[in-house]
Amino acid sequence: MEIKNVTIIGGGVLGSQIGFQTAYKGYNVKFYMRSEGTITRTKPKIERLYGIYKQTLEAGKSGGHVGRGLADDPKTADFNALLRNVDTAYNSLVYEMDLGKALADADLVIEALAEDLNQKIEFYEKAKPLFAPKTIVATNSSTLLPSVIAPHTGRPEKFMALHFANNIWENNTAEIMGHAGTDPDVYKIVSAFAKSIGMVPLELHKEQPGYILNTMLVPFLHAAEGLWANEVADPQTIDLTWKLATGAPFGPFQILDVVGITTAYNIMAATPAAKNPDSVEYKIVTRLKEMIDAGKLGVNAGEGFYKYK
Repeated sequence: MEIKNVTIIGGGVLGSQIGFQTAYKGYNVKFYMRSEGTITRTKPKIERLYGIYKQTLEAGKSGGHVGRGLADDPKTADFNALLRNVDTAYNSLVYEMDLGKALADADLVIEALAEDLNQKIEFYEKAKPLFAPKTIVATNSSTLLPSVIAPHTGRPEKFMALHFANNIWENNTAEIMGHAGTDPDVYKIVSAFAKSIGMVPLELHKEQPGYILNTMLVPFLHAAEGLWANEVADPQTIDLTWKLATGAPFGPFQILDVVGITTAYNIMAATPAAKNPDSVEYKIVTRLKEMIDAGKLGVNAGEGFYKYK
């Protein structure tokens, strides 16, 4: 099966990145948006990505650093052609509020909704009678197992997880995880697709909550959030400690700003301990909710733990 038409469900932090990168690599991309308000919130993210891609590739022409997802080999890349690809991607994106139209001709649907199981199930129950017979469906969930969602898709054999890291043009990983009912041929098709859009396919052999990356990353971020929630130290000091001691370029709160505070909140709020007022998890979700209510959602909002304007 050849994939040409890709529909992205959701235009959040990662949904917008997945859609733009996929269009940059020559695919026809539609975003399914539930409202005009969702479109309004998504378009500034696309504008930001357009600027990042253009600026990065222009710098690449002069020997500057180029993200791993933007050029296979910067030494031999035709940067003028790649810059044209950015313009084509930006101008070709389609924003569709009619779910039937969004799904009608899709070869691949990538669901990138909020990390909320009930919200995802609600979407799949609505979408499953609208999927074309050919359509492969993948969730970009960062923690949920595909086997939990698969029964709601109407096509468990054509369903799996395809998880991307933030800053997709630079951190070009694609974790690929099926479930017991995933067709092996579908798994291969999705892996090949990931490679075709400049990602490194990271194939998991069995289901694992959190996949590879978040199995390691989430506890690290949780530990940092706990220090903050318990008022041991402020985010800037915690970040500085981590960077000085390990040589890492970013601290945990800088990472959280990129991930997005809403995503961090949803992941923590889903833990049973978050319902216990005496727990550190409860303290964390309370403080993250305060940030969300104040509009401090991370990099894309211009402010999270740090300011970006």
